[in-house]
Amino acid sequence: MNPMPSIPQQVIEDACEWAIMHGVAFRQSDNTARHCPFSLAPMSIEREVFEHLLKVTPLITKLINNVSEDHDFLQSSLSDMAKADPFFGRLMELHQQAHGSADDCLNPARQPLLLMRTDFMDDRQHGAKVIEFNGIAAGMAPFGQRATEFHSFMQNQWPNVYNHWLEDPSATPAENQGLTQLAYGIANAARQVKADFNEQDKPVFLMVVQKNEDNVYDQHLLEVELQKQGIRTVRRTFEQLSCQLSSGDNQRLLLKDVGAVDVVYLRAGYQYSDYWAPELNESVCCHTLSQTRLFMEQHHVAMNATISQQLATSKTMQMLLTMMPASEYARWGLTLEEAELVKSVLADMKPITSEAIEWFNTQADKQEWVLKNQGEGGGHCVFGDDISEQLSQLKPEEYNAWALMQRLYPHERDVPTIAVRDTQQTLVTDLVSEVGLFTAYFKGKPVTELDGYAGYLIRSKPASENEGGIHSGKGILDSLVLID
Repeated sequence: MNPMPSIPQQVIEDACEWAIMHGVAFRQSDNTARHCPFSLAPMSIEREVFEHLLKVTPLITKLINNVSEDHDFLQSSLSDMAKADPFFGRLMELHQQAHGSADDCLNPARQPLLLMRTDFMDDRQHGAKVIEFNGIAAGMAPFGQRATEFHSFMQNQWPNVYNHWLEDPSATPAENQGLTQLAYGIANAARQVKADFNEQDKPVFLMVVQKNEDNVYDQHLLEVELQKQGIRTVRRTFEQLSCQLSSGDNQRLLLKDVGAVDVVYLRAGYQYSDYWAPELNESVCCHTLSQTRLFMEQHHVAMNATISQQLATSKTMQMLLTMMPASEYARWGLTLEEAELVKSVLADMKPITSEAIEWFNTQADKQEWVLKNQGEGGGHCVFGDDISEQLSQLKPEEYNAWALMQRLYPHERDVPTIAVRDTQQTLVTDLVSEVGLFTAYFKGKPVTELDGYAGYLIRSKPASENEGGIHSGKGILDSLVLID
């Protein structure tokens, strides 16, 4: 990235103040706010490509929802991975506690609310392909909608700057209701649970958060939107919940000093540290707090993510679904045509075996692959020549925690872009983007006004950077315009 002070500082300050004022920020350790990094003009995508993604993403959600409720399949297909990855091993134990073995077939009382973000990259050669499914802590829909609103502000307020950095003057903004539709879907689920108990008061939404979380504004934007829709919102960590939850009549989940809970939304729980409380001094890591999660599932409450959903959106499940013939998706209610549509966006994946390692080291084009473990968020991918090094360090019993995936090379933006980070502008000449589409399903049915779709999130980064997270990498917030 080259620093190039080409835009008047007044415009940059105006943009940064808009971002802070609209909650597009991270909390700093001293309780001040820092605006999210963003681009001054949106990325363009062909309308046809975007419409294909709009059609296929709800089908992916339908598939994942049905896989996540197929408990025998989860247990049998993920058991090897669970032995290789201690965290997923713990999740599988919890899943078994919740659902019993194949003979028991217990059904925990929780009602599955699948709030999912499916991340794609539009590969130059192969078209748009899935990078990963996010079924737990799949946040930033509010920031997605705000980024679209921000670019609309730039277009109206600073048209010369906006048009100068726009790739194609004929492009039209892609509508984005990420925040309002996600809130609509959650409110919908909350009211259904409330109705199950014939209660009249305000539904309650519980967000489970990490201690000292810095990504709070994205979360608060969702809460404010839910409050507008008549929902009461509360935030707690697993640690707080471990001594504040109890059971009411008919498997009602009760929260101390609040009352009945209708929706539980986990923004934590995808890594060991979320369940670790040093003062509990446990012999088995994270037992108490992970049992708290299980306790919630044993109640009649709309829940995202269920343990099942987290397992069904794992990298290993993505690999299994990718390797499976489309006809097998019929088991989860997809027609062959729907299954083929889903398959059209899945990128090649390979399990790690001694044969695969041998093939990779002797025959593969190493730049065409990325090595992934089961981790969520940034920092879990290995690229190019580093893959052989990582593979040589793995013990055979760890193989099942990893997978090779076809590396995606998205289109670089034709026009350079100005990225703004910490009120400083930089010129980026090789920007590439990741498109995340949100969906919301409750008890297997779409619950947004857009048939399950709920807006998008665009994160862009220089092509030379591997880590594209807004929060943890070199990513910047962005939005979409469509070209015909």
